[in-house]
Amino acid sequence: MKLIIMTKATFFVEENIILTALFEEGMESMHLFKPASEPVYSERLLTLLPDDYYRRITVHHHFYLREEYGLRGIHLEMPDTELPYGYRGNVSRTCTAIDQLKQAKKQSSYVFLKTIFDSQSNPNDRQSFTAEELKAASKQGLIDRHVYALGGVNLDNIRQLADLGFGGVVVCGDLWNRFNIHQGQDFKELIAHFKKLQKAVS
Repeated sequence: MKLIIMTKATFFVEENIILTALFEEGMESMHLFKPASEPVYSERLLTLLPDDYYRRITVHHHFYLREEYGLRGIHLEMPDTELPYGYRGNVSRTCTAIDQLKQAKKQSSYVFLKTIFDSQSNPNDRQSFTAEELKAASKQGLIDRHVYALGGVNLDNIRQLADLGFGGVVVCGDLWNRFNIHQGQDFKELIAHFKKLQKAVS
């Protein structure tokens, strides 16, 4: 399975240091998700990261950053959102319903299916599918290696998601909840947990 780390929705002081450490530990794919921010803040964060890692970053919103910094690709929050005019490159999408998967996969490198479990980073995002619905989608081939599970993913349920046929998982709250952005300076626990996630998907 693939492991994608999604950033917190807000910026914080130690973020570039932690992200660099995660890349150094082998983070292969990061999604830069800052939905309610001015693009200048994303630019600043990117300039603070070693440019060797830009090809591992996919950006949500502010799509010009992809070209400006040579990022891996862009992510569309809805399956039917049109690509920016003239865009050529990797694109991924978020689906919120199983019946969106077939078409979205044809147009994407991979797609997220949300919300698989109750979100650990956004209390308003509640589980969207029953276990039976997911099993049925797996049997029909709708869930496959191009579909990544998003929402409430943690160490306890990664094996369950692999058994359903998901090609990857997207982790946010399960990782970032291990660091206090307001008071924390020591992020050893976060890095240790990342290593456990890596092992769980391997």
